[in-house]
Amino acid sequence: MKQEDVKPVKSGAAGAAVFPGSDSRKYNYFEPKGRKATHYEDMTVDVQPDPERYLLQDWIISFPDGTPTYSKDWTAARSSDWHKFRAVDQEWERTHYQRQSTICGMVQSTIENGRKSGAPSRFDPAWVKVLQDHVGAYKHAEFGLGTSTMQAQRYGYTQMVNNAILTNSSYKLRFAQDITLYLSEIGLDIKGFDPLAGKKHWLDDPIWQGTRKSIESIMGSSDYLEQYFATNIVFEPLVGELFRSGFVMQAAAAQNDFITPAVFSAAEADYERNLANTVELAHLLATDPTHAEKNKALFNGWLEKHCGLALEAAQNLQPIWSQPRVKVAVFSDALAAAKNRVKAIASEIGLKVPAKLA
Repeated sequence: MKQEDVKPVKSGAAGAAVFPGSDSRKYNYFEPKGRKATHYEDMTVDVQPDPERYLLQDWIISFPDGTPTYSKDWTAARSSDWHKFRAVDQEWERTHYQRQSTICGMVQSTIENGRKSGAPSRFDPAWVKVLQDHVGAYKHAEFGLGTSTMQAQRYGYTQMVNNAILTNSSYKLRFAQDITLYLSEIGLDIKGFDPLAGKKHWLDDPIWQGTRKSIESIMGSSDYLEQYFATNIVFEPLVGELFRSGFVMQAAAAQNDFITPAVFSAAEADYERNLANTVELAHLLATDPTHAEKNKALFNGWLEKHCGLALEAAQNLQPIWSQPRVKVAVFSDALAAAKNRVKAIASEIGLKVPAKLA
C-alpha cells in the first residue's frame, strides 16, 4: 500500500483501520520486553486505554471536574513511558486465581491435619496467649494494607501497574482472612481461647498503636504510588516481615507449634513477589531518562517519612518477643535484619538510606 493511498482514520471502532498484522491472531502492536511477547504481556499490555496509544477519540468519559478517566497527575512521580513497566512475577488474572486457590488449599489442609492430630492442645499456654492477642492483632495490619492497595490500584495509569498493585492487595486480604480462619479453627480446640481478643489489642494495646499509626499514614496518602512504595519498601520489611519471620516463624516450633509457620509461610512468599514488582517499578522511575532526579528526590522523601513511622511501630512491638515461655528469637537481631533489608532495597533502587536506619 502506497503512502498516498493511506486515509486518515477518524474512528476508534474495531476494524476501522487496516494495518500490517490486522489479520494476525497474535498481538504485535506493542514492544515486548523480551524477544517475543509473553502470555502475561498479551493479556495485560494496552488493555487499559490511553489517548496516547490507539485511543483516537480521546477519553470517552471524564469526572465532573474535567479529570479524565485516568490521569498521570494522580502521582507526583513522572515517567517518560508508563507502559514500559512489566511485573516481575508476570501475574495476570488467570495465574493469580490459580496461585491464590493453591495457597488457600494448602493452608486449609495444614489446619485440618493439625487439628486432626490434636496439635493445638499441645501448644505452650504462653504461646496460645501470643497467638490470641498478637497474631490476632496483626491480621488487622494485613487487612489495612490490603484495603490501602485496593484503593491505590484504581489510579495506576496502565494495566501493568494496576495489576501489580491489585494482586498485592489480593494477597494481603487473603492472608488477613487466613489468620482469621486459622485462629477461629484452632480456638475450637483450645479451652478459653478468645478469637476477638486480637481486635481489642489492635485498638487499645500500646504495643500496636505505632503499627496502626504507620498503616493509617499509608492509607491516608493521596498518592497511589506512595501507598504502594511505603507498603513494600518500608512497612513490610521493618514491621510485617519483622513480626512474621523475625518472631512468629522463629519462635513457634519451640512452643510445640508447627502449624502457624506453615500458615505464615505463604505470606512470606507473597511479599517476595510484591517486593520484586515494587522494586522493578521504582527502579524504572528512578532511572527514567527524563525524570530520574525528580523521582529519586520524591522517593527519598517517602522513605524518610515512612521509615520514621515504621521504626516507631517496630520498636513498640519489642515486648512481644519476651512473652513466649521458651525464648528462641531475639528482638535486636530481628530489628537489625529488618534495617539491613531496607538498606539493601534502597540501594537496589538507588536511593539514599535514611540516617535513622544506621
